[in-house]
Amino acid sequence: MGLWCLLALDGREFGLGPAATDAAEVLSARERLTRVAEELAARLEDHPEAVAWDGEPQCVRRRPRTRPWGGWGRFAWDPASGVVTADASLHALLGVTPAEFDGTVQALARALSPADTERVLAALEETAASRPPPSLPLYVRAPDGGLRLMEFWTPDPGPSDAGSRPVRGFVLDPGPSVAGDAAADLLPEGVFCLDRLGLVAYANPRAAQLLQQPRDLLLGRSLWDGVPWLNQPDFEDHLRSALLSPEPVHLHVRRPPDPAQDSYEGDWLALSVYPGPDVLTCTVQPTSRMPDSAQAAGGAGTAGATSLAPLYRPIVLAIALTEAVTARQVSAVVMRELLPAFGGRRFALYLLQDRHLFLAWESGFPPGFLAPFDGVGLDEQLPGVETLTTGRPLFFDSMEQLSAAYPGIPLDATEGARAFLPLIASGRPVGSCILGFDGRRSFSGEERSVLTALAGLIAHAMEKAQRYESEAALARGLQQALLPRRLTDHPLVETAGRYLPGTQGMEVGGDWYDVVECGDGLALVIGDVQGHGVQAAATMGQLRSAVRAFALSDRPPDEVMSGTNHLLIDLDPGQFASCCYIRLDPATGLARAARAGHPPPLLRNPDGSTRVLDLPGGVVLGVDPSARYPVTELQVEPGAVLALYTDGLVERPGVDIDDGISALRVALSRAGNPSTRLADLARPASTTAARHTAERPDDIALLLATRRPERRRWQR
Repeated sequence: MGLWCLLALDGREFGLGPAATDAAEVLSARERLTRVAEELAARLEDHPEAVAWDGEPQCVRRRPRTRPWGGWGRFAWDPASGVVTADASLHALLGVTPAEFDGTVQALARALSPADTERVLAALEETAASRPPPSLPLYVRAPDGGLRLMEFWTPDPGPSDAGSRPVRGFVLDPGPSVAGDAAADLLPEGVFCLDRLGLVAYANPRAAQLLQQPRDLLLGRSLWDGVPWLNQPDFEDHLRSALLSPEPVHLHVRRPPDPAQDSYEGDWLALSVYPGPDVLTCTVQPTSRMPDSAQAAGGAGTAGATSLAPLYRPIVLAIALTEAVTARQVSAVVMRELLPAFGGRRFALYLLQDRHLFLAWESGFPPGFLAPFDGVGLDEQLPGVETLTTGRPLFFDSMEQLSAAYPGIPLDATEGARAFLPLIASGRPVGSCILGFDGRRSFSGEERSVLTALAGLIAHAMEKAQRYESEAALARGLQQALLPRRLTDHPLVETAGRYLPGTQGMEVGGDWYDVVECGDGLALVIGDVQGHGVQAAATMGQLRSAVRAFALSDRPPDEVMSGTNHLLIDLDPGQFASCCYIRLDPATGLARAARAGHPPPLLRNPDGSTRVLDLPGGVVLGVDPSARYPVTELQVEPGAVLALYTDGLVERPGVDIDDGISALRVALSRAGNPSTRLADLARPASTTAARHTAERPDDIALLLATRRPERRRWQR
């Protein structure tokens, strides 16, 4: 059910209808509502009489002393001119006056999130190029460590002179949940939350008191920086095990005396760590006595059962790596699962190619620091090279150790530990990776063994990813070779085709489209063979050739469908196929269409209105030798656009296919105008319905055809 909002002042009503289904509509509607609210505020401020309301004012409880609501602001970026304009709310949110803001997109990205500048710029550029990033809204970290939410969209359906569309967006700084913080602030026990990198996302006053640190020195900082006395190996091990185990972890830790207090509640704290998908929630409270097991262990450090983290690490990482099929996904898994478990903050992965190591992924290192090491040969005296050529991992407890072992090597920090691990799979070198830690640390024998074993898992996953990407590139090339390189050029008809491969799996699919001259007309064909793989591609090639042969002999559409149906049954590949065939007379616009189990085509009229052509059809090809395929006649006016497509464009898991067809109809209706080139019309029409899903399980094919208007025909 949509949300309605109504504002009224001086007899004038401001309203906003129910929520739209398209994200861009929702955002633009939200922007309109914001402008209405701002106008209402201005009118209320200038109202000559005091503002009154019905009933008595309602008393509310004062807000807790937490970080205030951050608010939100809007901006617009024109890639053609490079100019960014921001409203006053965004300037206030970023703490930058209009005079201090130079109006460039780089300045906007730096002010939004210094740590995620490159990611913000990439997302803006992708949106301007009509290729929205796979994950919107975009979450970035503000300078104070808090999270910010960003959303972008392109309000102008047509490309600009520079080929990129203007981008509009808003930035939301939600701040902490006021209600949640208010409740947690009143708890008698301490509560704080850590993200997967160990940064404190929240701490209530009681936690700050028990941890002996002010809240402003905890929020947004690493727990080890905010509470140095917790930087103990045993405590770290318990936290890491909580990252890898679904069960809560309970432990005790001794806190040092507070020099500012004469006495406090006991020397020991009881901590409980509750794992979640994104954060660790920790509770802390004083305890008057230790369990006997802890006292037997000496009464210092943490107490409890031996951590199971070393057992969980290989298992969890191995499970996660089985789902990674590309080098980028493997690197992301290592960043998500391996680094937090060991407390690492930096990661770099190099892959071997032609006896050189090339940088494939990096995170946490200063910008440009690793560039000189990209493409180094195997004869270089570098730890990343030596660990691969010798097959031995290298561990350095400090930067001094690293510098002493490799004199003159550039260093990215004054202190910190480093681990260089060889990536070797089935006895073959794959590459090497670097793990970086901010502070000094020693690597126990157990940790060295676990890291070496995990490097083997990463190497096997990376080898599989390289093989996958090579085979996927070959498969995509084969798919493209089976599609027509160019469509038939006719003086009275303009055609355009678009094909998008599926993002799941690497095998070729069975989608195809074609345009064939038949007598004094044109045959528009689109089809989809069931399944994927070499068999589907081979069947697709045979059907495309058969339909083309029937079309060249200018057979009626029903005979083309029947002949192709009998051919597929005789081939007996164990597959069926859907197909839509339209024979168009370019001079008169008369079209005769038949379809076999295929989604109905669309017709966009010259005025932009679009409708579904509900053509009666027969069953899919390859099932029933006696199937009949009725022929329907329709008229295509000059400037009207016929759209034929495969189900990958309109069918998504959990969504009714009719809803997908309706969404495509709306996208086609809004894409461009009657003077827009058909190739430019095919691009947004084919991607609008597909861009909402990061993973496409099926291929997408789209074929558009239009009769040239009389004016354009005389120009030719």
